[in-house]
Amino acid sequence: MSQKPQVPAIDGWHTMTAQPHLIGTQCERCGTYFFPKQNEYCRNPACDSTDFREVELSRTGKVWSYTNACYKPPAPFVAAEPFVPYAIAAVQLEKEQMVVLGQVVTGVGVEELKVGMSMELVLETLHETDDDIKVTWKWQPLAQ
Repeated sequence: MSQKPQVPAIDGWHTMTAQPHLIGTQCERCGTYFFPKQNEYCRNPACDSTDFREVELSRTGKVWSYTNACYKPPAPFVAAEPFVPYAIAAVQLEKEQMVVLGQVVTGVGVEELKVGMSMELVLETLHETDDDIKVTWKWQPLAQ
């Protein structure tokens, strides 16, 4: 019996490597970074460029803010039954200095998070279908 392939829950948002990266874009003119990818126009008010390059964003950053989610997430995420609240962290990426909001790995609650703590991007199984295993990115505290 063959194992089901792992596929991203949302195509094009992250790499599927052992050390995953979010996939964003960078404005060719002003250098502003975007996640998710931006390809229509630069959202920097001081720039009117429409030229972007795809980039792998930093895998690490520091917690800027955090909260718990006491509601079921929207599709494509599939919540466990019964639903269990989970932590969400806004992480300021190391190089880009932009803040990316995302779920924290299963088993880490808000009581374990602190503003300024180091985090890294990891992959975690979201759910299985008949054909594959859907994987998403999450934030995980870095060992201190």
